Amino acid sequence: MEVSTTEKSIDGDYNWAKEVNEFDETKAGVKGLVDAGIVNIPRFFINPPEKLQNSSNTTHQIPIIDLRGFEDDGQHRHKIFNEIREASETWGFFQLVNHGVPDSVMDGMIEAAANWRDSLNFIIKDDMVNPNVLPSVFRKEVEEYMKCIIKLKEQLCELLSEALGLSSDHLVSTECMKTTIFVCHYYPFCPQPELTKRLSQHTCLTFLTILLQDTIFVLQILHQDHWVDVHPVPGALLVNIGDFMQLITNNKFKSVEHRVLTRSVGPRISTACFFSPSSKNISKQYGPIKELVSDNNPPIYKQVPFTDLAAVRIGQNSSVLPLFKL
Repeated sequence: MEVSTTEKSIDGDYNWAKEVNEFDETKAGVKGLVDAGIVNIPRFFINPPEKLQNSSNTTHQIPIIDLRGFEDDGQHRHKIFNEIREASETWGFFQLVNHGVPDSVMDGMIEAAANWRDSLNFIIKDDMVNPNVLPSVFRKEVEEYMKCIIKLKEQLCELLSEALGLSSDHLVSTECMKTTIFVCHYYPFCPQPELTKRLSQHTCLTFLTILLQDTIFVLQILHQDHWVDVHPVPGALLVNIGDFMQLITNNKFKSVEHRVLTRSVGPRISTACFFSPSSKNISKQYGPIKELVSDNNPPIYKQVPFTDLAAVRIGQNSSVLPLFKL
């Protein structure tokens, strides 16, 4: 759950800062509260009504893209990358089915995360998985899952390049997706979901995100000024465009805000792979791809290293792209 940052003043006998500090000192986190059987959430987790607004537009559904047969040259592959282009331009999100990651591998990853019952994150540099950094309960499942995800990432690199009208190896050659931050989240149920949120609205800073989630709906994305529910599709993986991709595509592909709601059922399990530039290129200057700019479509952003975006982003959820406009 997100700690409210709006109610920091001392109100009567309530001291916001003191209660937050005491909670932090327990090191138990939200899971510790749930394990203790709380009925009422701590006051510092309560968000004001204007931050909640959990209603959503049910007339829209994010695109579902079937990758079956994408390796075939010709009309079918053309159809797939056209669907990816349209989704990336108008939604910033899409769900992939028939993506090549076996159901057994995805189920094993979710089960391992549920058994771990905690959050985990680690960095995979240049596509190399070091099993020694993994808890034993995760080792086999993460290795198998990441082998599949890295292969899928390479396929998506080709399709995204073609969707941009570029050669299929263009994005691969930039090594803009060589480092992976793998994050596993375990969200317990919330006894008062109407009072709080898991995560406030935000964009992803990185190039691309691939999300594996269980069957509990908690995610919403902002589309045409309306919040749209993202209902998990069996066997699907959720993909979204990050700020960094929006920058290098000169706003052709969109990074959109999304948020995670609380639920009275759970736990909810998800794993996310955030892709960013190669470690050896972390200070490289990136800007709009030259093939995507012209006199009629001039560059919108400066040439900047990814590290500059990351440094400015610390401590905030909103996109930092406006700070790097020309």
